[in-house]
Amino acid sequence: MRPTPDQDARYLDAAAEHGGAMQRLASATEANPERRRDLLQDMHVALWRSFASYDGRCSVRTWVYRVAHNVAASHVDRERRTRGAVPLDEAAEMPDGADISIEVEQSRAIARLHELIRQLKPPDRQIITLYLEELDAAAIAEITGLSPGAVATRISRLKSHLAAKFHEIAP
Repeated sequence: MRPTPDQDARYLDAAAEHGGAMQRLASATEANPERRRDLLQDMHVALWRSFASYDGRCSVRTWVYRVAHNVAASHVDRERRTRGAVPLDEAAEMPDGADISIEVEQSRAIARLHELIRQLKPPDRQIITLYLEELDAAAIAEITGLSPGAVATRISRLKSHLAAKFHEIAP
């Protein structure tokens, strides 16, 4: 496939604006740091390639999320086929004691949340990750192909589920 004249510029703009979201999606999808880097690289390659066929019928943001989430879903499927179930890395042990800073506690909470999100089924993981990226139900519906009402219902249920799991005794 030949690159289009504006493909590089579109990719660079999109990667600059949405690269952080792609990194967060990779973190929510893959626990292993090496496979996470590979996943993120695959997302960037797929995004660059996708701009050869981007026709502007949706926003660039929606396009980036669709491409990244499709790559993440393929990654999860491939991991399950090759490894059985996707292994979850243990959250890093943090030192106990009175001197634990708020930042360390927040890092532990984020790691625990990512661990819980990785345990969700791929469609639910995609929806909650997009929600955490502050997309509304209509935008998530456009990306996932679900109705906005179905997305809103799932978000509500997923938030309740994750909150309950989060407040159980941490491993």
